[in-house]
Amino acid sequence: MFRNRRNGIITAALTMGLVLLAAGTALAQDVTYNFVPGTDFSKYRTYKWVVIQSNAHPDQIIDQQIRQAVDAQLSAKGFTKTESENADLYVAYQVSVTQERQWDAYGMGGGWRFGGGMATATSSTIQVGTLGVDFYDPAAKQLKWRGQATKTLNPSKDQQKNLDRLNKAVAKLLKDFPPKPKK
Repeated sequence: MFRNRRNGIITAALTMGLVLLAAGTALAQDVTYNFVPGTDFSKYRTYKWVVIQSNAHPDQIIDQQIRQAVDAQLSAKGFTKTESENADLYVAYQVSVTQERQWDAYGMGGGWRFGGGMATATSSTIQVGTLGVDFYDPAAKQLKWRGQATKTLNPSKDQQKNLDRLNKAVAKLLKDFPPKPKK
């Protein structure tokens, strides 16, 4: 009798652990990027923001926060923002918000001495925001670098948390920008 109860508790604990692990990984930001091989990124020193007309943009506050996050990263890398049409690079961004199912789990177990445990799991829908950043060479009229960070624009009630998540994602996204030349 104790063996069956203990096996049930172990199974419940493992199930709860997997649910909690899945919930934790669902919140991690994923970053990917791609660029044109052979591009000499060392020749790019200035950039100008441009707008992709067919893109739905967020409100003015989020637009400003995205631009400030990218500006901070590029400035730290030695790039200079300009309004000149002669900028070395044009920078644009796109956003997409989708819905994803999130599982929240809570469990308490008293062990076999206390007659087993109790566990509950609930699901909710969260908004998952993807930020894509593009760098274009205006002279060549070509996209040279594109990156995206998922789970970046997930609105919450805590404005500072939203801003921190955005800044962290942009830093992670632009960590390896510009790409180092191959030797």
